[in-house]
Amino acid sequence: MSPTPTETATDGDGGDGARHAWSAAFAVLQRIGRSLMLPIAVLPAAGILLRLGQDDLLGKDGLGWDRIAEVFAAAGGALLDNLALLFAVGVAIGFARKSDGSTALSAVVGYLVFDRVSKTLFAHSSTLKDSVVQQVVQNGAVKDVIGYGLKNPTQVLGGIVVGIVVALLYQRFYRIKLPSWLAFFGGRRFVPIVSAGACLLLGVLFGLAWPTLGHWIDAFGDWITGLGALGAGIYGVANRLLLPFGLHHILNSLIWFVFGSYDDHGTIVHGEINRYLAGDPHAGTFLAGFFPVLMFGLPGAALAIWRAAAPGRRDVVGGLMVSSALTAFVCGVTEPIEFSFMFVAPLLYGIHVLLTGVSMYVLAAFDAQLGFSFSAGLIDMLLNATKGNTRHLPLIIGMGVVYFFLYFALFSFLIVRLNLPTPGREPEETAGDT
Repeated sequence: MSPTPTETATDGDGGDGARHAWSAAFAVLQRIGRSLMLPIAVLPAAGILLRLGQDDLLGKDGLGWDRIAEVFAAAGGALLDNLALLFAVGVAIGFARKSDGSTALSAVVGYLVFDRVSKTLFAHSSTLKDSVVQQVVQNGAVKDVIGYGLKNPTQVLGGIVVGIVVALLYQRFYRIKLPSWLAFFGGRRFVPIVSAGACLLLGVLFGLAWPTLGHWIDAFGDWITGLGALGAGIYGVANRLLLPFGLHHILNSLIWFVFGSYDDHGTIVHGEINRYLAGDPHAGTFLAGFFPVLMFGLPGAALAIWRAAAPGRRDVVGGLMVSSALTAFVCGVTEPIEFSFMFVAPLLYGIHVLLTGVSMYVLAAFDAQLGFSFSAGLIDMLLNATKGNTRHLPLIIGMGVVYFFLYFALFSFLIVRLNLPTPGREPEETAGDT
């Protein structure tokens, strides 16, 4: 029996509702991804300072400037040790609309409250007690006290959640009107106050749930990293697939700062970047595969796009592509190249996605290790070339050279053969066009 008009309308409304809900959720995820870019921008400063302060550069095994090395290492370590707070502030500013200084202040207030409240509850957890409690001598007796200066077990995830909560509170209350006798605390001044209360509750929630939730996350992270080369390949493909939607920073934050753990002289370090910088002999395999693609492959693609442009437009396209290629090679920032073809020539972007996965898989299979603080560019390669846990650097560079010619050949052939509308090959507009 055919559906009645009422049933059809209901079904349509349900479908529209589902699509609207998905669109709204997707938009929120995009905002989170964009907001992560601000705290991630701190990483170059942290990585360079910490790396310069290590023994093989400014330290005893390098230039021998031990005291200067200590200063650089302390400066870089200060940033890496407080990434959770930096993410709380950065995400709050990036996620909130029309944010200002009060947003940042509210994030600091919120995270400090969240940190202490959650640690107070973690101190009573059998699984997390050792990570937040330290022994001190008081009046000749050894006592257990909560180490409020220790890293919070929630790591950057706690900071991200605090940042989102504070951003939402800011948007809701930054224009609030209070009674005249409380008017001083109205508007933006009210946001830090309500953030403190909300993050107290958030700290309690995490304090009760994190022993279980954190275990699940650690188990999932150990599973991903335990896949070895296959896991690295899957990560490479997923990373590039999510980039057009701005969601790759969410995945990167998990791989870079959460998954995997390393005992650095009694301090537990999480995440591929943090573990690599701390000297973990097994870290860097989920990062090395980016270097051939970002430093060599995409510049090869940029050269192909330039050479395939129409003769009359080649100078303009060349200026854009050469500058983008240099940016990718030196800094590892590749979005200007990728966005030049990902939408006008999806086939090329699909090939780029697959080649990224192949690079990640092959180098991880050969146990190549090379990390970065921000992105896989020349600056990070030079800084980490002599690091003790860097392995098979010649193989990484050799694969990069192969990728340069491979990308150039594939892109050149497909652009011309399929007449793809890459920059400089767009259809000419005529006077009769409307």
